Amino acid sequence: MRRSPEQGRLGVSRQAGAETRERLVEAASRVLRTEGYAGTSARAIAKEAEVNSALVFYHFGGVDQLLLAALDRSSEQRMAAYREAVAGARTLEELVEVANAIYRADLEGGHITLFSELVGAGLARPELRAEITKRAEPWIGFVEETLERVIGGSPLARLMPPRDLAYAAITFYLGVNVFTHLDADRSRTEALFDLVGRVAPRARLLTVRLPRRRTPPAPG
Repeated sequence: MRRSPEQGRLGVSRQAGAETRERLVEAASRVLRTEGYAGTSARAIAKEAEVNSALVFYHFGGVDQLLLAALDRSSEQRMAAYREAVAGARTLEELVEVANAIYRADLEGGHITLFSELVGAGLARPELRAEITKRAEPWIGFVEETLERVIGGSPLARLMPPRDLAYAAITFYLGVNVFTHLDADRSRTEALFDLVGRVAPRARLLTVRLPRRRTPPAPG
């Protein structure tokens, strides 16, 4: 079935719109990473994307919505990479090694900068804070799921449930990455990860799964 000229023009328009959205998302990521939230505006993003600033509002409704779209894109990519990275971890020590590698990759790739900048901005903007909180939940669930797989059923899991550890891990990770910006040569941050790496083997006995208790047979 042949398409009418109107359908052809509509297809071209949609493709152009999708390309513009993609350019804006990529530009928003770069501007937020380099200029911070305070320096990110529709004009700055549009200049980076080489489009009219009105397109920020046309396609996304505003700067915050565009920044959230940029965060969503980055989170989707990182989540896929993280799932692949932790799939082979079977012990707490291996998990710490993977976390160390993830930290370095995130530091170089700038994902944590996107998240940190929007978390900071959310402190003064309740509507933005609600959106950030919603987007943090899948990460907490992912960490909890991973910890449950690695230490579930062990004394450590009984002492510190995976859900609680997941909250602690996310808080620690966010704090470490924010502090990295103040630690120019990364020496103190590196020392902290080295400490965690030394502690993990000592916790080995706490991660041995306990045998399940057998239910005694009912009296006959």
